[in-house]
Amino acid sequence: MNSSASTLIVILAGLLLVHILFLILGRLQPDRDYSRIGHRINTWWGMFFVFCLAALLNPVVSLLSLMALSFFALKEYFSMIRTRKHDRRIFLWAYLSIPVQFYWIYIGWYGMFIVFIPVYVFLFLPLPRLINKGTLGFLRSVSLTQWGLMLMVFGLSHLAYFQVATPQYGAGLVLFLVILTQLNDVVHEISSIYLGKRRIVPTANPLLTWEGFVCGFLATAAAAVFLTPYLTPFDLKFGVISGMLISLGGFFGSLTVSVLKRDLLIGDDERFEALKKSYLSRVDSLAYTSPVFLHFTRYFFDFM
Repeated sequence: MNSSASTLIVILAGLLLVHILFLILGRLQPDRDYSRIGHRINTWWGMFFVFCLAALLNPVVSLLSLMALSFFALKEYFSMIRTRKHDRRIFLWAYLSIPVQFYWIYIGWYGMFIVFIPVYVFLFLPLPRLINKGTLGFLRSVSLTQWGLMLMVFGLSHLAYFQVATPQYGAGLVLFLVILTQLNDVVHEISSIYLGKRRIVPTANPLLTWEGFVCGFLATAAAAVFLTPYLTPFDLKFGVISGMLISLGGFFGSLTVSVLKRDLLIGDDERFEALKKSYLSRVDSLAYTSPVFLHFTRYFFDFM
C-alpha cells in the first residue's frame, strides 16, 4: 500500500471518529447548539473528497473542484449585496476572472497568479461599471466586488497552487493546512460554548471569545507538532510556527467574514441565520490561512 493510500485511510478513520463523537455529543446534550460544528464537519468531508481526487486521480480534478468552490463562495457573497440592475455587469466580469486565475495556477505562472486579481482585475473592474452607468453608487459596487474577489477567489486559489508548486509535497501541505484551520475553528467554537465569557465582537459573532481564541491557538500548535512529521517536509520548529500562523490567520478570517456578513445584512436577521450554513461560513478561515501559509512556506523553503 502506497503512502497516499495509507494517509487517506488514517484520515478517513479520524473523520469517522470525529463524526461519531459529534453525533453522541448531540444526543447527550440536545439543548446545546452544535449546528456550526456540524457544518464544519461536513466541510471536512468535502475537503477529504477533494484530497482524494488530488491524491488518487489527476490533480487537475482537484483544481477544478477548488475553482467551483470559489465560484459558489463568490456567488453567495454577491447575494448579500443590495445591488441595482447596472451593477450586474461588474459581477459578470468578476465571475469571468475565476477561470483565468486558476489557469495561471494550472500553467504554474506564479508571477501572474499573484498579481492578476489584486492588480490587473482591480484596475479593469471600474471600467464596465463606468461606461454608460453613471456615478451613483460607483465606489460601493466596485469596492465590494473587489473585496469579494480578494477573499473568495484570490485567497482560496492559494489552496490550488500548492499542488502545482510542489507536486511531491503539495497534497500533504494542503491537508496540513485544512486540518489545522478547521481544527482551530472547531476548538474555538467548543471552547467558547463551554468556557467563553469575554466576547470579541458580540454584535457580529457571539461565538468568537478570547477564551476560545487561546484554546484554539494552543490546540492548533499542539496538533501541528503531531502532524508535521507525517504531512510536511518541515522540521518541528517550522511546523509549530506554521500551526501558530494558521491559528492566527483562521481567527482573523472568521472575524472578518463575520463582521462583513453582519454589515451587509443589517436588518435582515433571517438571511443572516440562513448564511450560517453557507459556503462563506465554511471557507472564511481558509480565505486567510491559505495565502499566509503559502507565502510563509515559499519564503523559507526552496521546493516552493
